[in-house]
Amino acid sequence: MAERDGRDRPPGPPGAPVLGNTHQYANDPLKFFVETAREYGPVARYELGGETFYQLNDPAHIERVLVHDNEAYAKGERFQAALGPVLGEGLLTSEGEFWREQRRAIQPAFHPEQLARYAEVMTAYAERTVDDWRAGEPRDVHADMMGLTVEIAAKTLFDVDIRDEEAAVGESLEAVMDRVERTVRRPVEIPSWLPTPGNRRYDRALSTLDGIAERIVDARRGSARVGRRGDGERVDDARDDAAREDVVSRLLDDERNVPRERIRDEVVTLLLAGHETTALTLTYALHLLSRHPEAAATLRGELDEVLGGRPPTVADLDALPYAEKVVKETMRIHPPVYELLREPIEDVAIGGYRIPAGSTVSFQQWVVHRDPRFYDDPEAFRPERWTEAFERSLPRFAYFPFGGGPRRCVGDRFASLEARLVLATILREWELDASADALAFSPSITLRPAGPVEMTPRRR
Repeated sequence: MAERDGRDRPPGPPGAPVLGNTHQYANDPLKFFVETAREYGPVARYELGGETFYQLNDPAHIERVLVHDNEAYAKGERFQAALGPVLGEGLLTSEGEFWREQRRAIQPAFHPEQLARYAEVMTAYAERTVDDWRAGEPRDVHADMMGLTVEIAAKTLFDVDIRDEEAAVGESLEAVMDRVERTVRRPVEIPSWLPTPGNRRYDRALSTLDGIAERIVDARRGSARVGRRGDGERVDDARDDAAREDVVSRLLDDERNVPRERIRDEVVTLLLAGHETTALTLTYALHLLSRHPEAAATLRGELDEVLGGRPPTVADLDALPYAEKVVKETMRIHPPVYELLREPIEDVAIGGYRIPAGSTVSFQQWVVHRDPRFYDDPEAFRPERWTEAFERSLPRFAYFPFGGGPRRCVGDRFASLEARLVLATILREWELDASADALAFSPSITLRPAGPVEMTPRRR
């Protein structure tokens, strides 16, 4: 542990007996985080339902936890309680050497050459989605983006088209995230064994996701065993290299004989993590652009000049810098992952304060991304702020939408590519008018909208 300066207890908001700060937090978590940071400085302490939290509000402290001292922290019991029952020992929840082995096995699916192969699917599926739109008919754009991104994840990562099952998958993922939200937001949860409507819905969701994962594994195992020779005769183990590129096939080909249960965990993890954050980014980008017509006009002008009416390709992205700025600014002002949690496995010291082992350390993208020390007019949506000079001026963890350190999101480049391509595909043909000026949020593991995001599409 680093040397201490004798200050054992960080400052923090006063709370009630037993419940601590639970009431303030439950009323509006995002407001609570911001007010705590602004009032109590780089390290703050508060209580939620008898559990002590240490909120870090300085990029240097966040970098220390995620990068320099990362081996002194685990994701912790609170995170595991929320997602462990759903994801098992998938990449998002596993720890230690087991996690490192998983990361090495999955990483090749996100290499640049693989991402280039995914681009065509991303564009084609986006076009397929907007083909269902009718000018003047309102849409729940969040639902559309959730459906689109889960279809893209299934096709690119598992080589499976799940459009016929997308509604069931989407409903199941929604039920899972509802449970996660309750686990994160409420100190006391209804026991999972009680046959309440919510528990039954959750159990059905897990059963559906397990069934989808089983079918994906069976489909990829079948393609592993059966192929054709050049003369057309069927033979075993004759898949070409291209057919081996999806995640499940890689795990099936793993010489360590990865257990089926672990493959299931990775499938569900990547379906969940591989679609929700990008769907939120796209939803929020479309809504923000509808409320900021000058930014939308700038982006449309760039798309018209570069694309000339045709669908975008991965080769176009370098010529679409404003599209990238829109995505960056969206993830700054409405970060899909708005908070990260860590649990020290030993006593540590941060900012001169002792943080006991087993407590929860939290830091919020929502707070740091809106800090006026780093962002001029931080509440404003201004994509043009993202110049090279501006990015160089930022402290390293003043912007961290994908986390950082060894556990930085494995799919960060995948998500960035998908967001830009889908946004370009939609906006080259459509404009959208939002029904509401501002969005309300329902924070759980991700920053979800508190209800449908209704927008009306118009042909350009």
